[in-house]
Amino acid sequence: MIRQMKETDIPECVDLIRESLMTVADQFGFTKENAPRFTAFATTPERLAYHLTAEKRPMYVYADPDHTIAGYYSLALPEAGTCELNNLCVLPDYRHQGTGSRLLFRLLPLYMRIYGESVIAEHAGHLKVREVPGVWL
Repeated sequence: MIRQMKETDIPECVDLIRESLMTVADQFGFTKENAPRFTAFATTPERLAYHLTAEKRPMYVYADPDHTIAGYYSLALPEAGTCELNNLCVLPDYRHQGTGSRLLFRLLPLYMRIYGESVIAEHAGHLKVREVPGVWL
């Protein structure tokens, strides 16, 4: 089930972001020492709460039937006509099952229609959605 993230989901989402992006950190040799601002190391409950409550970012989760949050993403609206994808994350055990694709392709088109046609993928080198490597979804 895909739904909007709630404030009570923040601790679980922080853990999900850290766990899912550690595979990227491991793949590219990122550590707290050489990449302290990498999302896997820099995400905190306070930061996520700020994005949700102060910035009012649209934030969504995928919860499996037992209510485990297995996927997450947020959107930022930095300027008129743009919509920035942030932290599309899927727990390793849920990858290659369509979880990331469901999150992205069910909700993102709505925001593209409302907020603009340009989508910036933060950790995918500013690629357009159709260019994001499938292995990350």
